[in-house]
Amino acid sequence: MKTLLAVFATLFLTTSARADEPAVPANRAALETKLAETLTGAALVGTFSVDGREGAKPERYEIASAKKLEGDNWVVTARIKYGDNDVSVPLVVKMLWAGDTPILTLDDLTIPGLGTFTSRVMFHGDRYAGTWQHGDHGGHLWGKIQKAAKPEEKKPEQK
Repeated sequence: MKTLLAVFATLFLTTSARADEPAVPANRAALETKLAETLTGAALVGTFSVDGREGAKPERYEIASAKKLEGDNWVVTARIKYGDNDVSVPLVVKMLWAGDTPILTLDDLTIPGLGTFTSRVMFHGDRYAGTWQHGDHGGHLWGKIQKAAKPEEKKPEQK
């Protein structure tokens, strides 16, 4: 009985000592691999709004690749259409985690030809949602993560 109480007390004290520390899933590497696979070769297809304006407009961001660098840093190579601009650019972003949910984080990131942006975009399942800021205007964005259709394998011609 004393042994059982000692084990229980040890478990309780160990758990209590870690209560102030943020919970980091033991499977973070697996979550990061899954995120890279989900975003690479995908398109974010949805809608964005601008604060103070009625209605929303369609948006599409094509992601060629998403790769983890060191720490929270990732490089996301994306095709961005914004106004009259249409550019493909590698962006170094922070990917922070709320449990098992990744949040793409930009803080005053200057994208050549487009300007400076701050944003938070959460990815969950096959959906994304977030906020964006560009200078004195900003808004919301939301939609679906769609994988590009794989080209059909060519079958050898029959003679």
